[in-house]
Amino acid sequence: MKALLLKQQQNQLSASIEEIDTAHLPKGDVTVDIHWSTLNYKDALAITGKGKIIRQFPMIPGIDFSGIVHSTEDPRFHIGQHVLLTGWGVGENHWGGLAEQARVSGEWLTPLPAGLDSRQAMIIGTAGFTAMLCVIALEQGGVKPESGDVIVTGASGGVGSTAIALLSQLGYSVVAVSGRPENHEYLLSLGAKKVLPRHEFSQPPRPLEKQLWAGAIDTVGDNVLATILAQTHYNGTVAACGLAGNANLPTTVMPFILRNVRLQGVESVTVPSAKRPAVWQRLQKLLPASFYQRATTEITLDQTVEYANKLIANQVTGRTLVRVR
Repeated sequence: MKALLLKQQQNQLSASIEEIDTAHLPKGDVTVDIHWSTLNYKDALAITGKGKIIRQFPMIPGIDFSGIVHSTEDPRFHIGQHVLLTGWGVGENHWGGLAEQARVSGEWLTPLPAGLDSRQAMIIGTAGFTAMLCVIALEQGGVKPESGDVIVTGASGGVGSTAIALLSQLGYSVVAVSGRPENHEYLLSLGAKKVLPRHEFSQPPRPLEKQLWAGAIDTVGDNVLATILAQTHYNGTVAACGLAGNANLPTTVMPFILRNVRLQGVESVTVPSAKRPAVWQRLQKLLPASFYQRATTEITLDQTVEYANKLIANQVTGRTLVRVR
């Protein structure tokens, strides 16, 4: 099979497309012929070596994929069935989706939802799955469309782009934050009513600022998240799912103890299998057909290293879809 293989020798990382004997695939009870994968921020960190994502080599990166069951020992799946996978450490500590085939635990697979094809599933991918979980966190926190503006940071990325589309479809008034002025029209086309420059949120905030946001979805962290917290309404909810800026959070307890603000962490890797189909069904129902066109750059497996470097350099907008076959 053809795959992107990461190797490390004497602390030097190499990433190259290679032909690999499928006999070397790791243990698992379902083998999948992969048709589509994606390039996420975590994948880019792994491929470029900018983040310590992978600790065992050789490794095939790719934290999600969709395809067709090639063989199975799991009675929940049958040969020829369309499936998808996001998370579970695949592409980090278990060979992942940037290859023509993967062998995984059946527990990690989700049957392709009715109404989605394999390509659409990967345009959504881990980023869209995470975005839907963030929207659900806002709903569970009591944030309704009539509550006021919801702000989305890192809006030009995969999670941010999908979150804007989802919130807009649900009737929320969405404000996007982006460090790339050239993407303003793109963000407005997804459903944002306004786009604010990231530099307005990049300085250390005061403990409390003017209340502006009923809710927020943050993918950045650091001063951006701290500023959002200081500006969130009384009883507001902020869903935090990323650290594209920094893992630090230079805030105080003031938003929490004086405004009853909820900071809800969102993790998508180990969401129980039983809960995943309902999340995917909402994604299928909510995302408009236009989203799949506007938010997608399609590349081949051979272009993944090039685009991983572009993603790290903040030169990629929306979702990067990888055609594997």
